[in-house]
Amino acid sequence: MTLLTIFSWAFAVLVWTRLPVLAPDIPAMIGGALPQSAQALDLDRLEATSGPQIRLNGRLVEGAWQVRSDAVGIVDSALMQQFGFDLLNTNQPDRQPLDYYASSRAAPVTVPAWLSENRRYLNVMPLIDRLAWQVKINGPILEINTPVSEIATIRHGRQDWGDRLVLDLNQAAPWQVSETAGSITVTVDAALSSGLSEAAEFVTRPGTALKSLAVSRATQRTTLTISVAAGIHPHTWALSGPHRLVIDLRPDALQERDIAWAEGVQWQQRYVAVGAANFPVYSLTFRPRADAPLLPIWTNPTSASGISPLLTMAHQWNAAAAINGGFFNRNNQLPLGAVRYSGNWISGPILNRGAIAWNDQGQYVMDRLALTEVVVANGQTFPILALNSGYVQAGIARYTDAWGPMYTPLIDNEVVVTVQNGQVSAQQTMGLAGSGQVPIPADGYLLALRSFATAARALPPGSQVIFSAQTQPASFEQYPHALGAGPLLIKQGQVVLDAPGEGFSTNFIQGAAPRSALGITADGRWMLVSAQSRIGGRGPNLTEMAELMRRLGAVDALNLDGGSSTSLYLNGQLLNRSPRTAARINNALGLFLQPPVTSVSVPRG
Repeated sequence: MTLLTIFSWAFAVLVWTRLPVLAPDIPAMIGGALPQSAQALDLDRLEATSGPQIRLNGRLVEGAWQVRSDAVGIVDSALMQQFGFDLLNTNQPDRQPLDYYASSRAAPVTVPAWLSENRRYLNVMPLIDRLAWQVKINGPILEINTPVSEIATIRHGRQDWGDRLVLDLNQAAPWQVSETAGSITVTVDAALSSGLSEAAEFVTRPGTALKSLAVSRATQRTTLTISVAAGIHPHTWALSGPHRLVIDLRPDALQERDIAWAEGVQWQQRYVAVGAANFPVYSLTFRPRADAPLLPIWTNPTSASGISPLLTMAHQWNAAAAINGGFFNRNNQLPLGAVRYSGNWISGPILNRGAIAWNDQGQYVMDRLALTEVVVANGQTFPILALNSGYVQAGIARYTDAWGPMYTPLIDNEVVVTVQNGQVSAQQTMGLAGSGQVPIPADGYLLALRSFATAARALPPGSQVIFSAQTQPASFEQYPHALGAGPLLIKQGQVVLDAPGEGFSTNFIQGAAPRSALGITADGRWMLVSAQSRIGGRGPNLTEMAELMRRLGAVDALNLDGGSSTSLYLNGQLLNRSPRTAARINNALGLFLQPPVTSVSVPRG
């Protein structure tokens, strides 16, 4: 006997719309007057304390928390990801309305919010008694146990826009959602009713969105593994009176948001139309300032190489928000474009591609960027084609200690020249690519000569070396931070897209994929933007991305890396995708709303 009841269409029309309240609210529901204290936690006897993890119903999950004399704070991302809370629109960054098993007859609860060390916390103390949570502190872990819940039935209905699953519960229960290509996993902290089998395969007739559903149970937890058609995503929400968890499977599942997340920072999610296409767009808008800077960040602050998830990188640097940055070689994990931090080149620009340079007050220049470096030795002048870069061509490349403490050849038979205090101290011929290492001096640099015998003869040990460098445009030099990607999309209000001129391949130019971009409006607001796949299709191409940024109000805009690298981070979560689908990256842009808290020591470069 199947566990999935298929209702008649007439009945489905009644059940699967968002119904008015069918029964009175029960005391555990949010709404009405809030208690002034929480009996489950005696805050008067606690000193201020905090930790990075929560034990929710016995499971250890990531989620920063703080306890103050009058508040129990949990970062908003953990409340969303681990409990199922929804953040509603607000124009007050210190007050956050919440939706959690809402009743149409009760106003959403609004809780205090605060920033601490680039994290935003929401005070859940008003919810503890209301939801009958049991809360205690165990060292660095905040332990929360919610009431034992049960799933009475699982229902399925088809709609014109897709499919809907409804789980009938006896009371509110936390839930978590994750996605991979073609699959959605929903886990609910509730047991299956004794009338439902321990593990079963729910077989449905082919639907527009839902292909199959497998349900399994663990102790007080039920997991739904949902196979869906391409382009289908979940919109999961909950109702009370009676309690229901609703999973809508549809191509237009984006939940639109407009939240004043912090003072001067706006988090928005919306659909943006470009021609006949509608793109889900996630954005963070802000104004950089000295006490809230935007900074380049990268995987390993002591080396230019390496890749990691944006979630990991942002956590390491303790950024409040971040977006993936420029390009890199995924095989050798080396950067392919400009990264400049506090006046030091971590990696130099390549191919005259689009870039931005800025200072902590938000002044900037955005243009196509080149860096001209030359060395003069024994009366001969030699151009340097790349600085701290994985971009390889015949000629000379220069490497400083920002590359890391050691240099390993990128091609066979490189001649590596060590320059210290303006003089060649050593020259050696290396073997195969990837073998052997040469120390990079803190008081100089290395020159990697690739198929350049003339330069090798002109740079023997003991030679005096004169070095000079200049950016084009020269205005880039006056700004301490820079990041290159490309192509440049908009300059001074005009679309200036020239991907072939910036050395991009035909496949890249013609490709349609999720994309990230940085834009700046006429009134000086900066935008970190992620555009995902259009409803019923693929992501934007470069022309569509330029138009999309123009419609968002950008007068200057730069395309960043895209595809699986496209990631927009805020306060411990990716806004635009599941972390399981996000690729590892080399560098990013990080927004710090309070002074950066990081133990990293960045080489001078």
